[in-house]
This record gives sequence, structure tokens and C-alpha cells, in this order.
Amino acid sequence: MSTTISSSPKQDGQPGRIAKLGAVGGDWLDQRTMGGGLVKFLGRKIFPDHWSFMFGEVALYSFVILLISGTFLTMFFVPAMDEVIYDGVYEPLQGAHMSRAFESTLHLSFEVKGGLLFRQMHHWAALVFMVAIFVHMFRVFFTGAFRKPRELNWLVGFSLMVLGMVAGFSGYSLPDDVLSGNGLRVIDGLMKAIPVVGTYLSMLLFGGEFPGHQIIPRLFTIHILIVPAIILGLIAVHLTLLVLSKHTHYPGPGRTDRNVVGFPVFPVYAAKAGGFFFLVFGIITLVSATVAINAVWIYGPYDPSPVSAGSQPDWYMLWTDGGLRLMPGWEFTIFGYVISLNMLIPFAVYGGLLGFLALYPFLEAWVTGDDREHHVLDLPYNAPVRAGLGAAWITVYLILALAATNDLIAIKLHLSINDLTWLFRIAFFVAPVLVFYIVKRLCLSIQRHKRDLAIHGVETSKVVRMENGEMLEIHEPLDEFDRWVLVQHDDYRPLAEGKGVSKLRAKATSFFFKDRIEPVTPSELREALEHAGHEKHKIDALTGGDYTVPSAKVGH
Repeated sequence: MSTTISSSPKQDGQPGRIAKLGAVGGDWLDQRTMGGGLVKFLGRKIFPDHWSFMFGEVALYSFVILLISGTFLTMFFVPAMDEVIYDGVYEPLQGAHMSRAFESTLHLSFEVKGGLLFRQMHHWAALVFMVAIFVHMFRVFFTGAFRKPRELNWLVGFSLMVLGMVAGFSGYSLPDDVLSGNGLRVIDGLMKAIPVVGTYLSMLLFGGEFPGHQIIPRLFTIHILIVPAIILGLIAVHLTLLVLSKHTHYPGPGRTDRNVVGFPVFPVYAAKAGGFFFLVFGIITLVSATVAINAVWIYGPYDPSPVSAGSQPDWYMLWTDGGLRLMPGWEFTIFGYVISLNMLIPFAVYGGLLGFLALYPFLEAWVTGDDREHHVLDLPYNAPVRAGLGAAWITVYLILALAATNDLIAIKLHLSINDLTWLFRIAFFVAPVLVFYIVKRLCLSIQRHKRDLAIHGVETSKVVRMENGEMLEIHEPLDEFDRWVLVQHDDYRPLAEGKGVSKLRAKATSFFFKDRIEPVTPSELREALEHAGHEKHKIDALTGGDYTVPSAKVGH
């Protein structure tokens, strides 16, 4: 008769042998790595619960999908520009001359099981990654989440956005098809427009005269090694800074700059994050399996001679193409060098837009002189100039993106492409100013409405006529928590020149805070509540506390 010793917990509640060994091993490892304290710290970290915080998670999970799908693609893609004759299963291109990179892309798409699915998952995940980063950044921008102590994290997020663009461009250029080749030709032209050193930079990048034989292997190294490594490092820095500082939260009951109201990472957010990752993974897989993207076999292998109409990069790079299309062909020669303003001016515009976005937290801190830590977010309408500037930035971005599709718009709507180009040129200068003014005035109007709401309460559209003929409207008062949200925001005022305030800073504060709505003061609030209580007493004395309208009483 043989007996079996169970490794599971015993019936009397004592742990089994494997459980004991695990406890000993865990204790041994914890004493040498101090991991228990770290796990305890992270597990108890409090995070607020709001739907807008999920966009950062979407970006992170999309990047994980990019790493998984990219690893699969790397096993089959050949980053070489050697010319071969295609002899694969795609009949329309059989016998065509193409690079080995394009041939391997066709092989991956048609002959590797799951290859086309992974290609499309990689491309769709890249688009979702960039969408999530943009939306996440502007959520941070409009709510003022970039303020102290998060300026450095804002720069990290900005760097991730720029690196995402670089990763996307280098990735969709790898197949060496006509569409990606046209994009590389644009990069070649931009580099050659740089005075004196531009031609040398182009020769260095392409390994000779465009298109050369080195650009695909070099882009491959950039795409799978250099840029992902930097992005991974920045994500680690971003998350570390997020954990070390308090998480921001929206105004609400009990929420201050000294606490965080939310749920702990474990078990609440650990479970939610795991489920959310699989949700993002499933949606991207579903879209990739049902919606085609970047069908390179339709474009064919790259040939420097044709430039096809209707060729546009992915959406996040459209704005760079739009600037080139809107710029007139201005150039002049000095000392034998051609100065291509049609390239250099768009370069300056792109740099200005990105520079403004990167440096805005420091600009606002200089204007306000506010050196306090901020953990409670602004409601966007309480910062009207910031909201207007952000909306104007988005407007410029959208106009440039639309300008990159001027040929498609002209064809589909039967319009003149020249008229469209001039429309976008004018809109580039006029529309951001109009949008800034409209958004600013809307924010001030919302502030005024919220101020009245905090003082008087919610209008019920019910009016009571007193015995002396006086007309009193019945208001439903706000509770103290809702009222606090409406009155808790900071009150910034324009600064006068002098006493350490420069003329430039005084003008900047005037621009930011000259048009302002005075917040509700405690004395105003007390007076309003006393007045509302007095009116309610008079109405109740007349109506007996029954606010039902006469028509409703008759119907009842």
C-alpha cells in the first residue's frame, strides 16, 4: 500500500510543503532585494477614477501590442534593397523587379500564416498609439495637469509624442513601396533645403544619391532598436514620476492638493488594468482582421520616376505634408547657395508649433508666478486663455492636415485645387485667431453662468406672485459639495509693471487675466444664502411649501 503526500494545504488549515517552500524562497528573495516593500508601496498607491485618465493606458497598451506584433514581423522581414525578381504567389507582380524588402513584405502578407493580420495589427496599433498620446496630452494641457511638480513629466510625454511620429514614419517607410518611397523623397527634399550642409546630410542618410542602397537597413535599425529603446526608457521614467508624485484628480468632495481620492492599485486597478488591456487588444485585433490598411501590393515597388496623386502619410504626419503644400515656391540665391524658403519656412512653423507645446508649462508658470504644487485639476473653462491657445493650436494642426489632402478634396468635391490651397492659406492665419477668441469668450460665459449658479442655485422656471404683486422665482439650491466645485478655483489677476515685474511679464499677465470673472467671495455667498433663505421663507408662507404649478394641480 502506497501513500501520497499532498502538496496542497492540509485540511486542518496548515500550509502544504510547496507552500512552505514558496514562503521560504520568497522571504529569502525579499531579504536580498527588498521587493516586499516596493510591492506594498505600489499596491497601496491610490489612483483616482475618471474616464479621461484611460487615454494614457490606451497608449501604453497599444505600445505593448506594437512590441508583440513587431517582434513577429521582424522574424520575416528582410531589410535589404538588393534588387530581385518577384516569383511569389501574388500574380499581378510576378516577374516585376523590386527590392528584397518589398518582396519579403509580400511574402509576409500572402504566404506567412497570420502575417497579414500581424502587419495590420502593427499598423492599427501605431495609429491608436498616436491618437491616445495626442488626446492624453491635451487632457493634461486643458486641465493644467502639467503644473508643478509635473513639468518634467510633461516634457517626457512630449518626447514620447515626437518619438511616436519618428517610429511611425520609419516603420511605414520600410516596405519600400511607391507610397513610402514618396515620403522618403519628401524627407530628402527637406534635408537638401538646409543651406550648406543639407546635401551632405542627405548623402549621409541615404548612403549616396537618393534613393541609395542604405536607407531601408538604416531605417530598420532606427525603427526596431533605437526608437523603441528610447520610448521604453521614457515610459519607465514617465511611470516612475507618476508614482512618485501624487496623481492629479478633478475637483470634488474632499479633494485637495494634499491628498488623492481614489482606489488602490491592488486589487482594484490591477484587475481593471488587466481587463482594459485585453479590451484594447481585442478591439485592435478585430479592426485589423476586418479593415485593410497599407495594401502595399496595390502601390507596387518603389520607382523614383512616378509620383502618384493622392499620396498621404499617416494622419499624425499629415500636418508636415500640408505645410509644404501651402507654402508658395519662394526661393532665392545668395553666394551661390539656393535658399529654399518653401522648405525652410514650413520647418520653422513645425518647430514653432512643437516648441510652444513643449515650453507652455514654463510660460504659464512665468506668467502666473505660481510656484505651488497643484494636484487638483482645473476645469478647462476656468482657464479661458489656456483653453483658447490649446484650441488655436489644434486648429492650426487640423488646417495643415486638411491641406495635405487638398488634391483628394478637390477631386471628390469637384473643386479647384488652387482655390482650396488659397482657402487653407487664409485659414491658417485667420482661423486660429477666431477660434481663440470664440473659445475664450465661451469659457468666460460658462464662468459667469457657474458663478450665478453657485450664488442663486438652479432655476426651476417656476415663478410665485406675492400678495403685493412682487414676482419671485423659485431656485433649487446646490448642495455644499457641488457649490464648492464651482468656487474653489484660483483667482489670478494682472500684474502691474514695477516691484520686480518686468514690462513684458506685465503685458503677458494682462493678456492672460485682463478679461476675467470675479470668483464668488465668502461674503457674497453668505449674503446670497441669507437672501435665498428669506425669499424661500416668504414663498413657503404663501404656498405652504407646495411648489406645484396650478395646471398640474387641476390635472391631478
